[in-house]
Amino acid sequence: MTVVKSMLSEGALRVTGTALQETLVDLLGLSLVGKQAHWNIVGPRFRSVHLQLDEVVATARAHSDTVAERAAALGVSPDGRPETVAAAFSLPAAKDGWLRDDEVVDLMVRTLEAAAGRLRERIAATAEPDPVTQDLLISITADLEKQRWMFAAENS
Repeated sequence: MTVVKSMLSEGALRVTGTALQETLVDLLGLSLVGKQAHWNIVGPRFRSVHLQLDEVVATARAHSDTVAERAAALGVSPDGRPETVAAAFSLPAAKDGWLRDDEVVDLMVRTLEAAAGRLRERIAATAEPDPVTQDLLISITADLEKQRWMFAAENS
């Protein structure tokens, strides 16, 4: 089997690979949190929040693909298997059952805030080892922070 050889040093690759894998888990988990809330939301703002959740899911899924492909391009095998995501996911998640619209909005604010905070740590960590990955993480953070703002405005 041919393995992609990275142009990064071993140390830079270790830091960058970890940042990308953790981001992949966060994004895949975020898409599942969004879908769980999407399927279980009830309340007077059902439709608007339901549609906004689809935006978050689409954003998370698109970015997860980009993150996984960046890892692969660097020679790091991305791991998006369900058991990996389940074992490593640590962002706030939806409770079981129906969710009131205000609960969903609060959940998404907390989850997106946590994801963006973790991304900011990875942005700092990848600044020197791989500015290309850092740039990717910056872009993802901007999108997640925008979604967080939109949800936060719902409960203001």
